[in-house]
Amino acid sequence: MREIEHPPHAASLLESMRSIGYTLESALADILDNSLSANAKNIDIQFRPHDDPYLAIIDDGDGMSPSVLQQAMRHGSTNPLDKRAADDMGRYGLGLKTSSLSQCRKMTVISKQDSTVTGLCWDLDVVIDRQSWVILELEDEDLSSVPHMEMLIKRKSGTLVLWQKLDKLIAGEVSAEAALVGKMSHVYDHLSLVFHRFLSKEDKKARVNISINGRDLPPVDPFLVNHQATQQLEQESFAIEGEKVIVKPFIIPHYSKLSVKEIEQAGGTDGIRNHQGFYIYRNRRLIIWGTWFRLAGKDELSKLARVRVDIPNALDHLWTLDIKKSAAHPPEAVRRNLKRTIDRIRAVSGRTITFRGRISEKSEFTSTWNEVVDRSGVRFDINREHPLIKEFQTVLPGKYAEQLFEMILKVIEGSFPADALYSRMASDMKPGFNGEYLESQLREMATTLFEGMALESPVRAHLLSTLHVIEPFNLYPALTKKIVEELKNLEQ
Repeated sequence: MREIEHPPHAASLLESMRSIGYTLESALADILDNSLSANAKNIDIQFRPHDDPYLAIIDDGDGMSPSVLQQAMRHGSTNPLDKRAADDMGRYGLGLKTSSLSQCRKMTVISKQDSTVTGLCWDLDVVIDRQSWVILELEDEDLSSVPHMEMLIKRKSGTLVLWQKLDKLIAGEVSAEAALVGKMSHVYDHLSLVFHRFLSKEDKKARVNISINGRDLPPVDPFLVNHQATQQLEQESFAIEGEKVIVKPFIIPHYSKLSVKEIEQAGGTDGIRNHQGFYIYRNRRLIIWGTWFRLAGKDELSKLARVRVDIPNALDHLWTLDIKKSAAHPPEAVRRNLKRTIDRIRAVSGRTITFRGRISEKSEFTSTWNEVVDRSGVRFDINREHPLIKEFQTVLPGKYAEQLFEMILKVIEGSFPADALYSRMASDMKPGFNGEYLESQLREMATTLFEGMALESPVRAHLLSTLHVIEPFNLYPALTKKIVEELKNLEQ
């Protein structure tokens, strides 16, 4: 049997590889992976949507020599089975080319190392014209006309990746300018999440600055680690083929404790519930998130649970990591350990949902409702010791007023809208007063509570000092403080 060398048809293969499935944000993330692997500390993304639209990525990494750049521009430049450095973000030796050409027809890479500047370019129109794997080498006059070349020259070393002829990026759009601006807004949010651990200082690792048209990307932490109500569970680790996998569970705060900005960070318009699950990091870079890998369902009791899983690149072959580094599936040995983690955190997340961040019998607040657990299950009774309710009872007229009032309370308790509440919780609708009437409602309650009390009354003084721990006043501390100060001024 004789051997026949049968290379692929250059133009056909390159055009086919453009449909591998990259989005703009996943393509840019692939380019940033290369910058981070080259130890870049500053990465600038520049785009121009008008005239001759382009997109450029400039970093201050180690740069590449002419021979290394030529190898990097080769399709399949490295074998995915080869052992990589522990901090290497790549895998297949295809990312730089496939991600770039998925968005444009012309990609140029210019790199500076040891004062030597080298530039190479893949232009699909040239490949089609020549019907061969032809790559273009830039000469001095070509380099001088490249956008943002001055940023690269000023740096000791680094690399510039330029995308031109943005056919795929603006295909089907009426306005190329509006399309690019809109898509880059989504890129901003995506990269802020995917690289949030690089954008923050973590352990002894310095933070990386990433910007888009001069606007710095903020780190978007899906675990809300800095929120005082976030629960961090004990970290675990296990070994697979001698490599360590680290698992760190978090229970984010109930959404009643989150600001509008924090709710957006925790899930935004897609909903907090949809973002529960595992967050898989490969060398600190987020590759997949918001899934339980079919080890559990996305239900109400686990919706606040998020688990950070750190995997090394040495286990890529077991995770079936795809070329885009946007999908992965854990091997059986990992699934067994992750299933144990799920069982451990669901109970904690469920408690947080049920008690809104506190257990009633240990609460420091005077609640309106008391949770009662008995053999038949759980129910919620109105707290007869609530100051507003006690005060109302004292002014009830008539012989049977107290009995009638107790009957009314029992009717309210018996018709507690549990199903409607569950539905609202599942929709991530933040509970609370209508914002338009919030101040007037609280003031009316306070007026009712203190009406008829003598200014020098010790009961009045006690209630004023504890109003901030009485529901619903405890939910709005700033406004409650203002009301208390106004009531105290009446005494002067």
